[in-house]
Amino acid sequence: MASELIDVLRHLLGDPPERRPLEGIDAWWARHGEAAAPFSTPVARAFAGGFAADRVGYAFASGYAEALASLVPPLTGLRAALCATERGAAHPRAMETRLEEVEGRYRLVGEKGFVTLGAHAEELLIIASTGSDDHGRKRLRVVRLPGPGAGPLRDGMRFEALPETPFVPEIPHGKLHLEGVRVERDEVLQGDGYEDYLKPFRTVEDVHVHAALVGWLVQVGRRHGWAREHLEALAELACACFALALVEPLDAAAHVALGGLLGRFRSVVGALDWSDVAEEERALFERDRPLFEVAGKARARRLDTAWGRLGRLSLPG
Repeated sequence: MASELIDVLRHLLGDPPERRPLEGIDAWWARHGEAAAPFSTPVARAFAGGFAADRVGYAFASGYAEALASLVPPLTGLRAALCATERGAAHPRAMETRLEEVEGRYRLVGEKGFVTLGAHAEELLIIASTGSDDHGRKRLRVVRLPGPGAGPLRDGMRFEALPETPFVPEIPHGKLHLEGVRVERDEVLQGDGYEDYLKPFRTVEDVHVHAALVGWLVQVGRRHGWAREHLEALAELACACFALALVEPLDAAAHVALGGLLGRFRSVVGALDWSDVAEEERALFERDRPLFEVAGKARARRLDTAWGRLGRLSLPG
């Protein structure tokens, strides 16, 4: 693993930085695959995808794809999407989509309101409830089904394109309708849908998306002659992302370290000098900059919880 970190740093700091325009999701995916091919770990592939991107949106998409590959390794090399959001939230309490068993067969009923990559997603990880436990908490499972990007949808599945978002509009989103969709037993993934998938993904996504953004920023900075201290700070962030990608994502100490990483990222980005960057590229960055603050409140709550857990762990027995 340490040798791949060195390979990543040499790639970001030594290989020629280029901004080759990308026209759409298919072009991004082809570029990502080409850039990521020399690397074996998802986080290294995220760095490479970001370094090859021409804007924030496609760097984000590279990080998102590799985060899912880190969570579910068979998704490596596939455009996948985690389908969790319902009624504007992705908390277990919001999950109304149901995985029902009828006469020995499974079926999905419900809808997901915000599916990243939209109609381009080849694989879907759908969070669904199988009922409630004795304490009234929903039991969640994950169902893996082919998405619209893989071909015709299964009977009962319907995809609805959503309007472009104000920032990173190049990344499409869709609403997924599930009307009694047939599910095979081997399409229901092992493990708890919340503890083993949804909860850790929040951390895994943060790490891999920021890895890709660091890769993209290094490319921009090297093309425009940013001061060495800025590139050194980005290299420092790259090391932190790589390290956090290899640890248990639910560990409280890892959450505290991630909080430090995200704070440092904001500080480094705030100190960058964009005055010599071409107006078009600078305008795209300013348009997409709100992406960096998405889910900020949820991150703050997770960080507070992590500090609380560490405090309890440190109490004398």
